[in-house]
Amino acid sequence: MIIDLIQLTEPEIEFDFTSQPDLEEESARITKPVRAVGRLRKGIAQTDVEGRISGEVEAECTRCLQSLTHRLDVPLKATFITEENYTSEKEAELRSDDLDVSIYDGEKIDLTDLVREQILLDLPTQILCKEDCKGLCQKCGANLNEVNCNCEENKTDPRWAALGKLKIKN
Repeated sequence: MIIDLIQLTEPEIEFDFTSQPDLEEESARITKPVRAVGRLRKGIAQTDVEGRISGEVEAECTRCLQSLTHRLDVPLKATFITEENYTSEKEAELRSDDLDVSIYDGEKIDLTDLVREQILLDLPTQILCKEDCKGLCQKCGANLNEVNCNCEENKTDPRWAALGKLKIKN
């Protein structure tokens, strides 16, 4: 959804749209459109966007690679400032408030790109199918949540085999 700020007649508008942005992630993808609801306030020097993003992302468990659905409830907050209103200093200290600031041309704002960006920032680095997921066997690749492959029990590292022959004497 692209909002043309020059065409706006009101300083504040509400938006409610669905989108299915491409996350360009191998481990997560949006299979159904997500919903973005919020409000845009246009000021003299900046434009503020606030709202929420809700939907679902299909992902793979980080440990066992099983497919799962991750629910999204992402806060949407951004400030858009034109380049001439942003700092003119070559080196400026970055504050935490500056992380929500984007520079734009002063004419149009693409909310679909903003939604995509906020979803990617909100995704956890590790998505697990369950908290105690055992993952995959390093030797045979079996899903340890479903089978007990016994790979570790059957094989001793040959470098340590000589220690198994030692007996402790009292």
